[in-house]
Amino acid sequence: MAVLSYTKDRLDDIIAKASDVLINGGIIAYATESFYALGALATDEKAVRRLFALKSRPTEKPLPLIVGDNDVLLSVVKYIPDQAKVLMEHFWPGPLTLVLEARDGVSPLLTGGTGNVAVRIPGECAALYLSRALALPLTATSANPSAKPPAETAGEVINYFGEGVDLIIDSGKSPGGKPSTIVDVTVVPLRILREGRVSLKNFKLSLK
Repeated sequence: MAVLSYTKDRLDDIIAKASDVLINGGIIAYATESFYALGALATDEKAVRRLFALKSRPTEKPLPLIVGDNDVLLSVVKYIPDQAKVLMEHFWPGPLTLVLEARDGVSPLLTGGTGNVAVRIPGECAALYLSRALALPLTATSANPSAKPPAETAGEVINYFGEGVDLIIDSGKSPGGKPSTIVDVTVVPLRILREGRVSLKNFKLSLK
C-alpha cells in the first residue's frame, strides 16, 4: 500500500499514480468534503466486487458514484430530468447526490438491482480533481467496514483495511460532519432520501 500526501503542487503526480492504480483494478482511498471514501473504477466489475468484499457490504446496497462532468454522468444515466438539472446548476460541484435512472448496461452491483444509480460531482477536495482527470465514473462509498463509523483520517483507513487498499491520498483530517444529501429525482415530486450537508428546505425548484 502506498500513501501520498495531498498538496496542490503535487496534484499532477498524485492523479497520475492514483489513475494508474485504478486502471489496473486497484482500490484507493481519498478525502471528500466530509469523510474518506473508497474508490474503484465503476466500469471495472472485478474491482467493484473486491470493494464489496473489503467493506463486507451487502451486494443489494447500491454504491454511490462520483463523476467529473456531465459527459461522464451520461455514461451511467439514461437521461437528466429537468428537476435534476435545476439542482445540478445550484449545487454541483458539491455534496448533493442525485438518484437517477441507470443507463442500460450499468452493473447491478452499482444499482443494488434498483435500476437507479446515485451520483454527484464532488465539491472542492481531492475527489473533484481526480474524477475530472479520470473522465470515468468512480465509486465513492465511505471508507469503513459496514456498520463502522466512516474514516476521517488516512490513519483510520489504514486501521480499517491495511493492505486491502492499494493507495491512500492523505489530505489530513477530513471535515467530518454530515455526509452528502441524497435526493431521488426519478420521481415527481422529488424525494429526499437523506438529509445531509446540502439543505433543500428553503429551495424551490423553478421548473417550467
